[in-house]
Amino acid sequence: MAWQLSFLVMSITCLMLFRASEQSSQTELLQQLRKQLEYPRQLDVWNNNPSGDPCNTQPTSLVTVVCEGNAITELKIVGDRITKPPRFSGYPLPNISLSEAFAIDSFVTTLTRLTTLRVVILVSLGLWGPLPDKIHRLSSLQVLDLSSNFLYGSIPPKLSAMSKLHTLTLDGNYFNGTVPDWFGSLSNLTVLRLQGNRLKGPIPASVAKATMLTELALAGNNISGEVPLLGGLNRIEMLDLRDNELDGELPDMPTVLVTVLLSKNSFKGEIPEKFGQLSRLQHLDLSFNFLEGSPPEKLFELPNISYLNLAANMLSGSLASSLTCSSTLGFVDLSTNRLTGDLPACLNTNLNNRVIKFDGNCFSADPEHQHEAEYCQQTHKERRSSRDVGLVVTVVGILLVVLVLCLLLIASNRRNSQRVTAEQQLLQKHIKENSTPGTSSELLVSARYISQAVRFGTQIMPTHRVFSLEELKEATKCFERSAFLGEGSIGKLYKGKLENGTLIAIRCLALHQRYSIRNLKLRLDLLAKLRHPNLVCLLGHCIDSAVDESSVKRVFLVYEYVPNGTLSYYLSGSSPDKTLKWCDRLQVLIGIARAVHFLHTGIIPGSLYNRLKTCSILLDEHHIAKLSDYGLSIITEEIYKHEAIGEGQRYIQNNAEELRSLEDDVCSFGCIILEVLMGSKLHRKGDPFILSELVLSISSQEEREHVLDPVVLDTSSQESLSMVVAITIKCLSVESSTRPSIEEVLWNLQYAAQVQATADGDNRSEVSSQAC
Repeated sequence: MAWQLSFLVMSITCLMLFRASEQSSQTELLQQLRKQLEYPRQLDVWNNNPSGDPCNTQPTSLVTVVCEGNAITELKIVGDRITKPPRFSGYPLPNISLSEAFAIDSFVTTLTRLTTLRVVILVSLGLWGPLPDKIHRLSSLQVLDLSSNFLYGSIPPKLSAMSKLHTLTLDGNYFNGTVPDWFGSLSNLTVLRLQGNRLKGPIPASVAKATMLTELALAGNNISGEVPLLGGLNRIEMLDLRDNELDGELPDMPTVLVTVLLSKNSFKGEIPEKFGQLSRLQHLDLSFNFLEGSPPEKLFELPNISYLNLAANMLSGSLASSLTCSSTLGFVDLSTNRLTGDLPACLNTNLNNRVIKFDGNCFSADPEHQHEAEYCQQTHKERRSSRDVGLVVTVVGILLVVLVLCLLLIASNRRNSQRVTAEQQLLQKHIKENSTPGTSSELLVSARYISQAVRFGTQIMPTHRVFSLEELKEATKCFERSAFLGEGSIGKLYKGKLENGTLIAIRCLALHQRYSIRNLKLRLDLLAKLRHPNLVCLLGHCIDSAVDESSVKRVFLVYEYVPNGTLSYYLSGSSPDKTLKWCDRLQVLIGIARAVHFLHTGIIPGSLYNRLKTCSILLDEHHIAKLSDYGLSIITEEIYKHEAIGEGQRYIQNNAEELRSLEDDVCSFGCIILEVLMGSKLHRKGDPFILSELVLSISSQEEREHVLDPVVLDTSSQESLSMVVAITIKCLSVESSTRPSIEEVLWNLQYAAQVQATADGDNRSEVSSQAC
């Protein structure tokens, strides 16, 4: 009996020692993970625990360790390495990612030794490198969240062996392989989130085999091709495929969906009628695609729909006056389409506090913000005959080439021959810059953002990024007086120098209108897409908001620094050695006209009110003109309105209609040409003047010598000067309907410059002949 009692005591003692050893071993593994993560401050609580056992630490939103007995079943660590660089090449980034000493393979090896883990959440810890296949050794894992790190390469195929996995979140990394085709083998998978990576290729059809999925989020990648049939996903509630390169027609959707986000792709065709049968749908976003036809009326009356965004497509036709809207519908955006007719009564903005946006269509309501009816009818015809348009463009191009050859053959003298050749070359160049043979005009009109690689060759511009307020303070030495460049109605301007030596100009804007942080970031993102060689490059921005991000105090716009001053300074005559010749002035005008043409047509909708003034035109070291302070009406309309009032005080108009015309870019550009023509004579006037009187003065051949700059009058080609004067008068016409388009202005300036160059060439030839 005694020996049995002794055996029992020894067994209990061994078991207790084994458990203590196991507990000690798991604690050591956690401390090893802490060391490999380079001692993040969030894990200091493990050392502050009196018992020394992380299982006994109080769980928080940042750190949680859950144990069952002596087995660790859940590990959650949320770090503060949330900064994302504009570019990541796979190497560690100081103070952003973990250091070069970090080894992802060793870290995962340590992690997999905690074999009882069921939940692993490691977010914003700066992990970098390709995710090792050995992660599949955590065979009991049910939740894996590695979002907001620096993981790249392919998603490990052996994850498919983790049969118990029901949540996989890899958002905000740099995975750059194709979308895996093995998700269908994860029979328990309910949540799949791979947003904000660099995944490419199509969505595999096998994803429909993951029948337990309730959430599929693949937004913000480079995924292309058509969306596969998803009818087998009979439990899915959220589908997020925004901001990819998906195309083809919209497939029928599972009827259980609650949220569908498909914006910023290239979907075409009509919205399927079956979308009107999604009875549980609450949130539908199909904006920024190429969808056609009329939207199904049943979309508006779905019993649970609250948000419906169909903006920036090619929807056409009219909405039935009998259209009914669900009582839950709170937001509808139909803007920038080709819809016509009357707005149904249920889409009245004053009804039930419902937010309705419908600008940029051809509705009869609110005509001030609608296109003419012909606009919607014309684009509809073009859409039906896109191939014919490409053929017509090709034929016209051939005819132009034949016309050039004929004119060259019949030219009778050298001067006329050179002039005709120059004109045809300009016409040909104009066609090449503004047409795409074989591409429908509908596609050109509807392009949201025209690729800079297509428009401007291989020119590379800096990537737009977010600056911290601390960076800007360091660049300007806390915005000290020596960094201050000036102040206008739109805010203060500072000069700064970044850590890498780059000179920058910082515009500080005080907002007059309240925006949510998300809304403001969307507007800044649109402004960042305005890239052109004749625009001062927007390098980035900084939002100075309240601590709780409930309101925005200021916005800082960070531009490239253009060192050689403004066009206004060059025209003022205050520095004779910086006087611009007539041919140089023409090139400046052409550059700014190109910039304005891009602002009007390079994005949809175009940026039409851009504060065009000579003091906002900068010249670089090569005298290339760059327009600054453009597109600010995107951020806030008040900025533009306040500035327009100030401008109106300088150009005293005869009536209110003429004052309003200053808001038009073409009219403002006409004022700039006028200043270029008058130069120092205009600047010496000082006091306000009547614009219409100046137009009459330059119209008269006899009075020009009294009002035009001597440098302009001294030109070798009076013909080029007359052409510029003529286009100036057209731009400053009181009747907006008679003003030319900026495209026409640009062509006339280019032709005038060619005529001037031809005249200068003839003069040089005559001087050379006399010398001989």
